[in-house]
Amino acid sequence: MRVTGAVGVVTGGASGIGEGVARMLADGGGRVAVLDLPGSRGPELCAELGEAAEFFPLDVTDPAQVSATVEEVGKRFGRIDVLVNSAGISPAARVVARDGTLFPLERFRQGIEVNLVGAFDVLRNVAGVMARNEPGEDGERGVIVNVGSIAAFEGQVGQASYAASKGGIVALTLPLARDLASCGVRVLCVCPGTIDTPMVRAASEEVRGYLREANVFPKRLGRAADIANVVRTCLETTYLNGEVIRVDAGVRMAPR
Repeated sequence: MRVTGAVGVVTGGASGIGEGVARMLADGGGRVAVLDLPGSRGPELCAELGEAAEFFPLDVTDPAQVSATVEEVGKRFGRIDVLVNSAGISPAARVVARDGTLFPLERFRQGIEVNLVGAFDVLRNVAGVMARNEPGEDGERGVIVNVGSIAAFEGQVGQASYAASKGGIVALTLPLARDLASCGVRVLCVCPGTIDTPMVRAASEEVRGYLREANVFPKRLGRAADIANVVRTCLETTYLNGEVIRVDAGVRMAPR
């Protein structure tokens, strides 16, 4: 899969890692459908990227919206070659807080709904469009890259919902690759470490310093472009399939 001429769909594409991937696709000569919440800066980003990008407002937890949006993207662009599932939230809470408060079940469920169920819903709809593509090199019709997290392996205190949802994304990788092989669609998962996203930028300098120092090398926060570069490698290396790739400067997270 070459970026040049490819049509990509990026969920959570208006900021953070999703924005980095959207920029990579547009700068590389592809076209990109940026899917994000209506209140996001998706319109501004797409105006900046020009004719290569178009914004589609979407709540991934609404199946009717997902189906209609993917169908509209397919009609507007004529095909879908690439999906990068980057939309996600991190609802944090301890299972039992110091004051005895329990992890709100609705908050736990929300993380699963957005990060896991929503990602799968977008994926299944996009895969249906990809399956109709004319096959390219090696019979390939599409590539799907789901954005997981190192929290799938080393979830920290308060990350029960987030780690469970990202663990689900990791566990889906091989079954999805096997399931979609008959359609000529590859499936991979990229698990970022501590990336300099808007959420991390909002943290104190003390926290940011801790995150930098926890990395083995280099001693810096990851950039959205770091993840986008790995996504590009996933697209362009046809022999990569069913694999989970950590992009984390060698960090192994402590409990807190």
